[in-house]
Amino acid sequence: MESEATLKFSRADQSHHAAIDRLMTAAFTPYVIKLDGGPTAGPYPWLEEAIGNGDVYVGLAGAEIMGVVTTTRQNDELEIGQLGVDPARQGEGIGSWLLGHIEQMARREQVKVLTLQTAEVMTHLLRLYTRHGFQITRKALPEHGDDEYLRVHMSKRL
Repeated sequence: MESEATLKFSRADQSHHAAIDRLMTAAFTPYVIKLDGGPTAGPYPWLEEAIGNGDVYVGLAGAEIMGVVTTTRQNDELEIGQLGVDPARQGEGIGSWLLGHIEQMARREQVKVLTLQTAEVMTHLLRLYTRHGFQITRKALPEHGDDEYLRVHMSKRL
C-alpha cells in the first residue's frame, strides 16, 4: 500500500462526484453480479446529495481517488453504507486504511456505534470487518427484496 504520508483522508466535495461514481460502479459491479447476475452496479442518484451533506469520504493519492466510504449518521450511530476501493488497488490495504480513518473521525465526532451490512456470501468482506472489531448483530434478507442472499448486519462500539 502507499505509505500513510502519500494517502489523504477527507470529506468528498462535488468536484469528486464523477470520479466517485465511476469508482463505485467499478468496485461494486462484481458484488452485484455475484448477488443477482446484474450487468453493473449503480446508478447512484443519491450520491450528489450525500456529498453535499458531508456524508461521503475519500482516500486520495494526490488527486486520484483510491477509495470511498458513504455514511449516514443517526444520533450516536454512524452507518457505513458503502466502502469501495478502486479495483486496480484492491488487496493493498486501502479498505482497512479507510475503515481506520472512518473510526477515527467517528470518535472525534462522538459517535458511539459504527454499523454496516454486507451479503453473507461475501466472506472476504466479513473477514475484513471482523478484523476491524465489528461483530455480527443479526442476519436477515435484504429490505429491498431484489435478491435472496442473507445480509449480515454488524456493529462496533466505540
